[in-house]
Amino acid sequence: MKMNDMVIISVDDHITEPGSVFDNQLSGADHASAPKLNVGRDGGNYWEYQGKKLRNVALNSVTGRVREEYGFEPTHLDQLRKGCYDVDARVGDMDVNGIAASLNFPSFAGIDGGLFHRAADKTQALVHMRAYNDWHIDEWCGAHPARFIPLGILPLWDMAETTKEVRRLADKGCFAVTMSENPTIGGMPGIHTDYWEPLWKAVSDCGTAICLHIGTGNVSPHCSPESPVEANITTMPMAVAFGAADWMNMAALHRYPDLKICFSESGIGWIPYLMERADYSHEQHHVWTHSKQYFGDMKPSEVFRRHFTSCFIDDAYGLRNIDLIGEDNICYEVDYPHSDAPWPNAPEILWKSAQHLTDSQIDKITHLNAMRLYKFPMFDRMPRAELTVGALRARAKAAGVDTTLISTGGAAPLAEGEKPRPVTSADVIAMYTKHAAAA
Repeated sequence: MKMNDMVIISVDDHITEPGSVFDNQLSGADHASAPKLNVGRDGGNYWEYQGKKLRNVALNSVTGRVREEYGFEPTHLDQLRKGCYDVDARVGDMDVNGIAASLNFPSFAGIDGGLFHRAADKTQALVHMRAYNDWHIDEWCGAHPARFIPLGILPLWDMAETTKEVRRLADKGCFAVTMSENPTIGGMPGIHTDYWEPLWKAVSDCGTAICLHIGTGNVSPHCSPESPVEANITTMPMAVAFGAADWMNMAALHRYPDLKICFSESGIGWIPYLMERADYSHEQHHVWTHSKQYFGDMKPSEVFRRHFTSCFIDDAYGLRNIDLIGEDNICYEVDYPHSDAPWPNAPEILWKSAQHLTDSQIDKITHLNAMRLYKFPMFDRMPRAELTVGALRARAKAAGVDTTLISTGGAAPLAEGEKPRPVTSADVIAMYTKHAAAA
């Protein structure tokens, strides 16, 4: 196999939603009370919902910008690549990056639907959450059904409505849902309680995968205000290990052997040690912890391989240890349009780390595992020959997709005139506070 022969699916990208999300989905009072995209005092966008202002419109939509302006700029949709919020332009950005298909997480709604979970009026929130799902499936994914894997958010505050939504989404062809890796952070019951039993049954019945995205629960800590923020960025994927260990010890996995759990934006290099450590801990401690009650004769590592999938952006170490992780347990991601995204050079970076693998292994991690996990019949909708890196880039070239870097002169994290120094956690928090106050 050559680089241009790869077919690549990204299982973790994001939408910076346009203001028209609810326009075709709702009318009357439901539309009037839906989230609205507004312009703040500084000219930046913000969303407003049930009396709360959310200044997170474009804070992570930096793909295609000069790196000197990364941070909490830009703040307005007009400052972004159009592919962040326009589905047709997104497909062009996927083409030039050699990406055949993409699974997209929400932004203003919260990666795990948190905007609606925190809303005071849950009757309204349920209406608006369903409308968001319909927009995502019918308008965003439906515009190019061969190119997008649909993903739903759930009204987890009401388990009866949650199970209805899982089945409704499955009927619409959506077999992926997102939730927090640690619901207790949002004041909900923990995953080991009976509260979640109806969800486990519903997703198992439908063959739906649960996506646990980094940052929705257990987060990588800022060690101190003075800590360079790169320390936090470096450890973000490894923070997933805390949630992974928690879910790996969930008794429900043994009641529902087909339950599919996907860690999003997780990396893979840490997984061999986690499994090794989990097996050792189980063997050393199960007598007094009574974990045999649910593990039975299985090792934790066997549970992990049966239920869990992780994805990576650039993880050469993980791919050198693919035999320890499992070639059926790995997917690829780009993370467009966040700052880690290797756009428009994803194939080159992936190929550098993956070319030692067999063709079969490359096919699995680049697209076959994702198609299986999310029940996504991509080749039924578009011929494989048109979805290779080479074919997509040829199409992008013919269409004239522009990759010129964007610069809007956005504020740097350091004070004007200040000598260059490492950007700290305190700097980043101050930037967030400044932009939030300008809404």
